[in-house]
Amino acid sequence: MYQSLLRPLLFRLDAEVAHHLGMWGLSLADTAPGLAKWARRRAIPERSTLKMHVAGLDFPNPVGLAAGLDKNAEAIVGLFSLGFGSVEVGTVTPRPQPGNDKPRLFRLQEHQALINRMGFNNEGMQAMASRLRELEWRPGPVGVNIGKNKDTPLEAAVDDYVACAQALSPLADYVVVNLSSPNTPGLRQLQEPEALSLLLQAVREHVVGRPLFLKIAPDLGDEAIDAVVDVANDCDTDGLICANTTITRPVEHPLAKEAGGFSGRPLFTRSTEVVRRAFQRTDGKLPVIGVGGIFNGEDAWKKICAGASLVQVYSGFIYEGPGLVKEILDTLESKVSELGLTSLAAAVGRDA
Repeated sequence: MYQSLLRPLLFRLDAEVAHHLGMWGLSLADTAPGLAKWARRRAIPERSTLKMHVAGLDFPNPVGLAAGLDKNAEAIVGLFSLGFGSVEVGTVTPRPQPGNDKPRLFRLQEHQALINRMGFNNEGMQAMASRLRELEWRPGPVGVNIGKNKDTPLEAAVDDYVACAQALSPLADYVVVNLSSPNTPGLRQLQEPEALSLLLQAVREHVVGRPLFLKIAPDLGDEAIDAVVDVANDCDTDGLICANTTITRPVEHPLAKEAGGFSGRPLFTRSTEVVRRAFQRTDGKLPVIGVGGIFNGEDAWKKICAGASLVQVYSGFIYEGPGLVKEILDTLESKVSELGLTSLAAAVGRDA
């Protein structure tokens, strides 16, 4: 239904208009939680071999929604009804901000890719905190992805991250520090080892009893990845998310000249290389969540074999629709069975 009817209709609309329409539709599930629970049971039967225990958290399945889709925690119930094993909301900043000027979201349909320069548009941490307090049903972990306001100077960025951590970590199952978006000027400079160490140590003090993850950019060279991973490990970070959108343009397209972060199928190879590098650097001791270019179960399997304990989707979800979650889980279950493994966890890093 999505491929034949809904996607053609949505793709006739401006990309951001379609995004808001989709979020509005999913947010309606809040009014019918019983129906949402029924829909989840129908979408994905329980699969014991695909349950994952990562960073002290239990995930009913390894397929999560990446940050960026539900920026304000408005549609968590609706998203869980589709079968996701986890939902990551945000990026959220201390104060509300409108984001960058429109247009700021573009589809490159021939390449199954997106370019966005949204700029952390969100309603602020207090609005998100209010919604998380009211959330009564979370069949899997809910992560909160935090950032800084655009007008906060880099030298004061730590204050923004600490403020979000204080306000939201008690309401989240895990917290993600996002320093890798290309759409907030200067933000990626905070991935430099000295600045990163200071920021992670400060945030770590205020994320008590919750796992803390760091999301990194795919544009870092191998030595820079090693340095970031080492800092994250030294600062008691609980895991890495590899990787965010890229500022490179791996395809030729009339829209490729648009500024912003590139995501989608062409990012798969590079993001998987980052997963593998991060996994190898820590000998598999620091969990990795793999994201970037996952459009089917084979993609997810390759990410897991490269070292990802969990995977997340965004662009693939936009292009493939809600059925993507079940397709990935069906494929992973088949792979585990074919190889005679007792669980999916046994496949993590097998090719790394």
